[in-house]
Amino acid sequence: MKNIYLVLLSVFFINSLEAQSINLEKKGLIAKEMKSFSAKMEAGNINNNTLNYDLQYQRMDVTVDPAFLQISGSVTSHFKPSQSLNAIYFDLNNNMPVSQVTYHGQSLNFQQLSTKELKINFTSSLPANVLDSLTIQYSGVPSASNGAFFNGTQNGNAVLSTLNEPYGAQDWFPTKQSLNDKIERFDIKVTTPSQYNVAANGKLMSENILPNGQKLTFWRTQYPTAAYLIAFSITNFVKINDTMGNPPFPFVNYVFPSTSLNTSSMINIDWTKTVMNTFETYFGAYPFRNEKYGHMEFQAGGGMEHQTMSSMGAWSKDLIAHELAHQWFGDKVTCGLWNDIWLNEGFATFGEHVANEKLLMTNSQFLSYLLNQKNYITSSPGGSVYVPDSSLGNINAIFNSRLSYAKGGYVVRMIKWILGDTVFYQALKDYHARPNLAYNYVKTADLNASLLQSTGKDFTEFFNDWVYGQGYPMYDIRWKQVGNQLTVKASQTQSHPSVSFFEMPLPIKVTGTSGQTAYLVLNNTANNQYFTENITFPISSIQFNYDYQMIENNSTVTQDNNLNVKEVKNTEVHIYPIPAKNELFVSGLRKEAEFKIYSSDARLIKSGITNQKVDISSLEKGVYFIVIDYKNFKFIKE
Repeated sequence: MKNIYLVLLSVFFINSLEAQSINLEKKGLIAKEMKSFSAKMEAGNINNNTLNYDLQYQRMDVTVDPAFLQISGSVTSHFKPSQSLNAIYFDLNNNMPVSQVTYHGQSLNFQQLSTKELKINFTSSLPANVLDSLTIQYSGVPSASNGAFFNGTQNGNAVLSTLNEPYGAQDWFPTKQSLNDKIERFDIKVTTPSQYNVAANGKLMSENILPNGQKLTFWRTQYPTAAYLIAFSITNFVKINDTMGNPPFPFVNYVFPSTSLNTSSMINIDWTKTVMNTFETYFGAYPFRNEKYGHMEFQAGGGMEHQTMSSMGAWSKDLIAHELAHQWFGDKVTCGLWNDIWLNEGFATFGEHVANEKLLMTNSQFLSYLLNQKNYITSSPGGSVYVPDSSLGNINAIFNSRLSYAKGGYVVRMIKWILGDTVFYQALKDYHARPNLAYNYVKTADLNASLLQSTGKDFTEFFNDWVYGQGYPMYDIRWKQVGNQLTVKASQTQSHPSVSFFEMPLPIKVTGTSGQTAYLVLNNTANNQYFTENITFPISSIQFNYDYQMIENNSTVTQDNNLNVKEVKNTEVHIYPIPAKNELFVSGLRKEAEFKIYSSDARLIKSGITNQKVDISSLEKGVYFIVIDYKNFKFIKE
């Protein structure tokens, strides 16, 4: 989510460095999310009272006039108890009066609790594992303090919109907000004065003028949806129906009349087709193809990744890319704890990386963008991407632009650097396609398990350092060349004591006196570690982190002719690149060593002797294991 909310601009100046480091849309995004989160923090991630049933379907049938901040109607919920039930709870703010609860034609007793819950008592116990339903009639003026249900005007016309993240859904309809149970199907039926159009999740089923002159609009989504992603927006929209993708699916935009006449805005909206194609290439098929993708304009500013139809208050390309990336990361797979919000916002920020790198920037512009991100992340020595439980009351920790967004996005970039582009993007596709994760809630541990299954690499230590740990490393790189042997010593200090050492493959670019170049990957697993590499040309300079592949700051590279080569020890053998095409390079060997290559089903494919590289041009594409210097490595031949 990104958002501009001008009423809250004072929030931005609390941290002047933050205000200088992020753009207006990002600042507004943080302010709006903090506003919504602040008043709802006591709700926590899970309401234990709602854990004993599966909410499978909801039908909302409400009346709304965007000129008035109120709602009335009913919500019918179909649910399956996981145990025998005498009562059932829904999340609903107690300033939304319930007039009646109907169950199989009977009225049930209910209580509206100060805990912002609706407790409904059954006349007899409901059996476990039997689908059942009830209807709640309610009306009221949703709380304005949380910003989940808000109205205003655009060009003199009333406009009303919703924005639930993270706990605002209960401010205007009874539902289940715990991050453990998506609603499998949702119908949104909204009655309004006839001059208005209603945009919402899913597929437009019908629009009908009723006998009383009102308009009934019916949207339906049949994809599992988190309650905070249910939304609508209402005004005298201009509807723009188009298609995108191959094969094509609906591209639907509901925009203010003034926006439809704004050439630059309309060009950027149309650009969504281009970035959609790019994201489908790198992330996989758009997750909601059977319904649509599009935008509904609202006045909260910035954007919010409402499933199948992002709410937009601005039309910059990076904002469009951010909200679209959320459809994969945040909507299809949704953080199962707000502590893990980086799984939503970090990945969406990485979506901006992809759009900038592939579509919007030259290489030098993209490197400048990465440098700015890196400098912003390292502008403070502490703070973790993961939001620890002890910080749950601190809204700055939950929606922290430096950590949840910028550092979270950079952590994803570093995973890409470790795995290589081909393996990484396939692993991303696997992650949100796994049956236990797709259209479900996920946690950092689920991402780790998925990466291990896809790549054979365990990222536990990586996540301990970069997600759960705080801060970043600072490197002192020293090097010396004697003949064709390059010796490198990598020393590291940490900005925060929570991490004793950041394990990370170090990107090194070697430039020769005649312009020759060599690219090295040093698998840095210990402090003050030495590496030896065979470089056949005289070296003029060495550059560390040359493409800003990783987070670090204040690092130095020094030619040190006093470096004691005899001290070389603990040299780590590793292979690169992964994936490889025709040659596999080996670094860290002191002398020639025997190698053996095995197929994924343990058949010996090739053996020989090497001191630097292995010819794999004759291998078929696939996954292999190489045993060298008594160490076992997995690699991919592409």
